[in-house]
Amino acid sequence: MSYRLLQVLAVVLPTLLIGGFEYIRHEFLLEYLSMETGNLYITILTFILSLLFSVWMFRIIRATNERLAQEQAKRAVYEERERLASELHDGIAQTLFFLNIKLKQGHIAEAMHAVSMIDNHVRQAIFNLRSLPEEGDVLTSRLAKWLSEWSALTGIDVKEDIELPHKLFTPKEEIQLFAIIQEAFANIRKHSGASHVIIEFKGGDGGWQLKIIDDGCGFDSAAISVKNYGVFMMKERAEQLGASFRLFKRETRGTELIVTKEK
Repeated sequence: MSYRLLQVLAVVLPTLLIGGFEYIRHEFLLEYLSMETGNLYITILTFILSLLFSVWMFRIIRATNERLAQEQAKRAVYEERERLASELHDGIAQTLFFLNIKLKQGHIAEAMHAVSMIDNHVRQAIFNLRSLPEEGDVLTSRLAKWLSEWSALTGIDVKEDIELPHKLFTPKEEIQLFAIIQEAFANIRKHSGASHVIIEFKGGDGGWQLKIIDDGCGFDSAAISVKNYGVFMMKERAEQLGASFRLFKRETRGTELIVTKEK
């Protein structure tokens, strides 16, 4: 039911029902109902009609909003699948071009490395696609499952400290956050040489903070702008969430990523 129709009904129905009662009272019931009794009846009738109508109307509005939220969540998932498919296509296309060149040059070892890169691209893409939210999923449980599978796949130990209230994020925000986490962990797997990772993700009424720390080799600050590191993507997603983004080499060892949003 459209909002315009609800607006029309909100104006017309009370008017017709209350106006109709007043007309009947003045035309046919004046001999039986005193003015005071009639006023009492019309007050009670108005209250009952308003209550019933408001309950009915807000039930329709709530159902409509829930349907729209589900559609937005599905759309966010589809958009993320399209993005992952595009990244998979671009990554494989570049690697195949490199593979073709190395095969023509007779560089078998480098060609085998390119095949290994394609295999990694495909595995990571399938892994990420499987982790996208489904209806009824909870972010914390889905994230814990993904981290467990990632740790088993890479052999890198992951320590989790995740405390998030239920429904702190919208489905679209969950997609963005999950993509940041996936990209950060993909960089750890590919570039860091780390053996341990710590992820802290906590939130509440005052905001939230995501922190990812590894004990790897860190990074060259001069090369951090290279797109292969996915930093631009993570920064862009953090900006879309209205959050701050920091990525830096730790003084002791490894890299630390912090995404924070304060309300």
